Amino acid sequence: FQAGVLTAFTKNPKLIQCTDKSITNSILQAAQIDLIPNTALGHAYLVPYSQDCQLIIGYRGLIELARRSGQILSLKAVAVYTNDVFKYEYGKSEDLHHVPAHGDRGELKCVYAYAHLKGGGFDFEVMSIADVNKIRDRARFRNPVWDTDFDEMAKKTVLRRLMKRLPASIQMAQAIEAEDRVQYGETHYEYDLADESANN
Repeated sequence: FQAGVLTAFTKNPKLIQCTDKSITNSILQAAQIDLIPNTALGHAYLVPYSQDCQLIIGYRGLIELARRSGQILSLKAVAVYTNDVFKYEYGKSEDLHHVPAHGDRGELKCVYAYAHLKGGGFDFEVMSIADVNKIRDRARFRNPVWDTDFDEMAKKTVLRRLMKRLPASIQMAQAIEAEDRVQYGETHYEYDLADESANN
């Protein structure tokens, strides 16, 4: 854990300009949800916003937290490009079909996330890039990862929307609520809290 924190400050010297309180709070938050920041795993990042250090959870970190509920067998977010074969349908006969193109896949078209639940349930969510951009632009602070890795942030966005309908661990619910308060000034996340006592 300590190595991840040191790596964060090495890669982003602007963190040194953040207040001691915000740095301490972000590090404690990462420790509480047991996600190591700024490693190759991409679970979480320490990000400076002016003089405030904030913990931002990556989409892989969201997947890790979701699995801890014990109710989700698999969870994934995927990017779709213009040369891919992609079809989906909501309603009584829900269906999702995606065949990535070989070679040049074209421009980013949309993103989707899907989950296989314990007991055989399946759910998915699809978002256009226009819808993703609306969520991005609503934030009070622009996460710099949007500029360096748009695809990853787009997948995180659709994953968060799907998670509103999935069982959540206490850690996941707390982490997303904290991030919403930073990004949007209020909590937008509604969740179905899993019965963790059944998993202990």
